[in-house]
Amino acid sequence: MTAEAVKIDEASVRKLLGAASPDAALLYLYISSGNPAEQAEQTLHISHSRLAMATATLRQLGLWPEKPRSTIRPGEPPAYTEQDVLDTAKRDNSFQILCSEIEKLLNDRKLTVDEMKTVLGFIRYLGLPTEVIQLLVSYCVNRERQRALLRNPQSVDFRRPGFRAIEKEAYYWAENGIDTLEEASAYIQKRNFLYFRLRRLMDILQIRGRCLTQAEEKYALSWLDLGFEDGVIAMAYERTCLNTGGLNWAYMNKILQRWAKEGLTTAEAVKNGDAKAPPKGASGQLGQAELEAIQRVLREG
Repeated sequence: MTAEAVKIDEASVRKLLGAASPDAALLYLYISSGNPAEQAEQTLHISHSRLAMATATLRQLGLWPEKPRSTIRPGEPPAYTEQDVLDTAKRDNSFQILCSEIEKLLNDRKLTVDEMKTVLGFIRYLGLPTEVIQLLVSYCVNRERQRALLRNPQSVDFRRPGFRAIEKEAYYWAENGIDTLEEASAYIQKRNFLYFRLRRLMDILQIRGRCLTQAEEKYALSWLDLGFEDGVIAMAYERTCLNTGGLNWAYMNKILQRWAKEGLTTAEAVKNGDAKAPPKGASGQLGQAELEAIQRVLREG
């Protein structure tokens, strides 16, 4: 293992800190030093399972040198028949168990024949193991529960996901090589952390009783990817409200993008380094230049 200094860009540091995985950080430093990944378990003295989880975490963060490999078989997806389902159920007990577990996750709803065909496609065409498929369905169910809680924190009931949503998620997993329990766990951990951050961001922006729209979520996720502390987002929100009279996503995004460009990602850094803070007159009113800038942003947004 080499002892040369390793340079890590700021974006990668933010991703590693956000993942909160010491094993992933250690493995990233190891491979970034030019060391062979196949010797990491022995050199770093970590177990095979911990190494697999660390590798999966780096893949999810986009920090693994190899691109995700799709597990989907080449060609068009086969049109499975009811007989295919019956034959598989007879000779493969794991298929029966999987369908039964999916039914439990969907609130004891019996799967239709077409849904069983879809599950068969998950196994044969997408190449996903049964234990990963069960975890995938569980993730989809929990995602709906989380969305219900965003709309109403006191909610105890929620709508189970439709099979079309489950199928869409299954294709995403297969296309991105999420085909082991370690890969699936790392992906779910990343998504749960993002959900936690989104809930805090919504509290900061005083958004309650509803979910974010697709456009709003795109803005929010971009800010989280930039590594901003909650305090910085709160400062940008306060300035946006003062200058525009309320929450304006485009205007707030301009503020945060500028701060990110200047490396101001903490509240202390913003207080000390925001040299381009909007000028105000002695009366506290906005200057003419700022008024024109606000009007331009509002027109664009």
